Amino acid sequence: MPRFIHLNGPPGIGKSTLAQMYADDHPGVLNLDIDRVRPLIGGWRDRFAETGAIVRSVALGMAAAQLSGGRDVIMPQYLGKLIEIERFEAVARENGAEYREIALMDTKEQSLARFGRRGEHGEPAWHRQVLQVVEQGGGPVLLARMHDQLTRVLAARLQVIVVATTEGAVGPAYRALTAILDAVP
Repeated sequence: MPRFIHLNGPPGIGKSTLAQMYADDHPGVLNLDIDRVRPLIGGWRDRFAETGAIVRSVALGMAAAQLSGGRDVIMPQYLGKLIEIERFEAVARENGAEYREIALMDTKEQSLARFGRRGEHGEPAWHRQVLQVVEQGGGPVLLARMHDQLTRVLAARLQVIVVATTEGAVGPAYRALTAILDAVP
């Protein structure tokens, strides 16, 4: 049975890094990194928030195509609204796939600090745009609200598995992720 693996978590927690590692180690898995799809939409830099709705619809279609072909999807994406999570969960069910929800978390303080250091290593254009959008939206105040919102949403999701992560400890986080995904349900 194909799997739709949703890596949720606050911005800058390492979702994209772990998803890419997983896809690299599992041929045929679609790394559906929505932030990498967004630049394919015209005007995304000037209308970042507006393109969010467009790109999520595109991502739903991509996921459906991959899952209906019997192949796994891993999606590293912060989703802080139940309705958005449920849309992706529904596409998994509609295409005969298992929905696996994993949240990568750190303390709020550490999450904010990690995001603040995100741009220190020459990020791609889409990461730089996210940094700019966060800054325009309130910077640390916005990130703190996002963390709180995600914490509330996760409390309502009984099947979510939370993986505590530590900055710089990519190897242990990846091993924890693969142990969860390799475990027989």
